[in-house]
Amino acid sequence: MKISELLLQDFDFEISNTRRTLERVPEGQNDWVPHPKSMPLGKLAMHCATLPLFGSYIMLDDGMDMANSKRPHVPMVFTTREACLQQLDASAKACRDAIAASSDEALSAPWRFSYGEQIISNDPRTLTFRKMCFNHLIHHTTQLGVYLRLNDLPVPALYGPSADEQWGS
Repeated sequence: MKISELLLQDFDFEISNTRRTLERVPEGQNDWVPHPKSMPLGKLAMHCATLPLFGSYIMLDDGMDMANSKRPHVPMVFTTREACLQQLDASAKACRDAIAASSDEALSAPWRFSYGEQIISNDPRTLTFRKMCFNHLIHHTTQLGVYLRLNDLPVPALYGPSADEQWGS
């Protein structure tokens, strides 16, 4: 099995989890935060919707210097749930296509991630992708689940049953 095929198995599962979580984000609460240091709800939802786009950059580009990025920054403005889901779908398609087109050789090559001269990582592309796309997406999707709970909204069952969704029932 090719490395890309393994990544796509995880990718499809995580995108499904993110989509199910974003489907529950309330409209009209964009600025809600659980703590002054927390990201606002609308911005967090859009961050989750756009993270797969960053994953596509990891697959397509030789590296990235965040101080001099050649890639556009997508606005993190939540307008509607539907627009957020459309952004996720577009981001996920771009990433999925980039993963599927990647060779084992390209996925094994180092991917330099920096901020100017400061090296953030120079790990194999697969490790960088798992850390900066998968783990990052999982972290923020579950953070969004906490925001849902604190707003008394149902939390989807992602890795096992939730208090709101029981598997097999």
